[in-house]
Amino acid sequence: MVVTAKPRPRWRRRVWQLLVALCVVAALGAGAFLLATHEDADPDAVAAVPSDAVAVPDAVLPELTGPAPVLAALPAEAPAPTAAGLQAVLAPLLAAPALGSGLSAEVVDVATGAVLLDTDAADPGTPASTAKLLTGLAVLTTLGPDATLATTVVAGAAPGEVVLVGGGDPTLSTTAPSLSYPGAATVADLAAQVQAALAGAAVTSVVVDNSLFTGPLTAPGWGSEDAPSTYAAPVTATAVDGARVTPGQSQRSGQPGTDAGLALAAALGAPGAAVSLGTAPVGSAVLGTVRSAPVERLVEQALTASDNLLAETLARQVALATGADPSFTGSAAAVAAAVQGAGFTTAGLTLTDGSGLSGTDQVPARLLVDVLEAAADGSVAGTGALLSGLPIAGYTGTLADRGDADPATAPGTVRAKTGTLATTSALAGVVVTEDGRLLAFALLADGTPGNVVAAEAALDAVASAMAGCGCR
Repeated sequence: MVVTAKPRPRWRRRVWQLLVALCVVAALGAGAFLLATHEDADPDAVAAVPSDAVAVPDAVLPELTGPAPVLAALPAEAPAPTAAGLQAVLAPLLAAPALGSGLSAEVVDVATGAVLLDTDAADPGTPASTAKLLTGLAVLTTLGPDATLATTVVAGAAPGEVVLVGGGDPTLSTTAPSLSYPGAATVADLAAQVQAALAGAAVTSVVVDNSLFTGPLTAPGWGSEDAPSTYAAPVTATAVDGARVTPGQSQRSGQPGTDAGLALAAALGAPGAAVSLGTAPVGSAVLGTVRSAPVERLVEQALTASDNLLAETLARQVALATGADPSFTGSAAAVAAAVQGAGFTTAGLTLTDGSGLSGTDQVPARLLVDVLEAAADGSVAGTGALLSGLPIAGYTGTLADRGDADPATAPGTVRAKTGTLATTSALAGVVVTEDGRLLAFALLADGTPGNVVAAEAALDAVASAMAGCGCR
């Protein structure tokens, strides 16, 4: 990606960092010396004053003010790009063979709402994982950013039996802290509560209750190779570590619920306990409960890493909160209804899952831009996580290894949700132009020739051009 400001020489930053560090060390050392001198002094002793001491006025401390913002706001007077200027720059890039013949795109100036580029933006296209922006919007506006998801253990029907009741939180971690989800609840914490409640009674069996979710474990449009895989797993109400076989690794499990039961049994000191799927007895005593990180953190994590399982479970939460069936069909309909309820036009929107993994999903590029624009200008409250969760080109998430070929590129110039299927590549996010203007954009390349690397490079070139273009 292109930026205009040259990065400050690394040696100069190092010098400043060293000077600041030396000042801090000196200040701390002086403070410690004065504190020790004061505390060790004899309160009844009279300090000896040198005969040649000179009286000085009392020191006057400077008036302190509030801290300055860490990130400066974009200049309000930044020159606005023109539609003609932007289109002239982007036209040859959008015609790249790697993007195929089914491209739809839109670019909007967030400050003014002016549409700078419209290439079939109202026509539905395959969104791939950019559909997670809609799931994120739906769960943020339905549950609220501060909501959390509970995982509970209750007493079973027989002595020595406990039931792990899934609440749809796949981030529950077998490590402390989690290797994949900062702020996640841990199995160790849950087990400690259960052990305290049982007061030493032995656990002989663990039942896993996945009944919160209904319907098939995979969505229409998913291939047999999609779940389990390195990017998806069967969608169950109970899982640990995002259904990963090994914490922190990519391969997902085909039995997330059973894995969660085995993890709980091990944490309870009963690794040989029988683990089975079932349902909790009605009215069972609660033995322990843990809660996930807030929904806004979960949305960020789902977007940054393009976590399909997490996105699907968030879509189920939308269904549960609105009284819809918590299945793929019900949650997809609930997400679409929530997007419309938040004030967006949903003409052309068709969803069959919450992650965009299904090739049958259809979303207009215009809708993605509308959602990003609303999050950026604050017109839909509580949706800031849609922006903070966007991968940063050359820095985080699914853009960590993209857009950083130019050594002058600075992280933060382009932030965007990626989307990749066999013959679909997409990019939707925000970009700061050369003049400091914020643009929201969506690029959906439907029917690409199948060279994913080439398609991604072509999309990155478009975003890079917007970043380096005054386009006036």
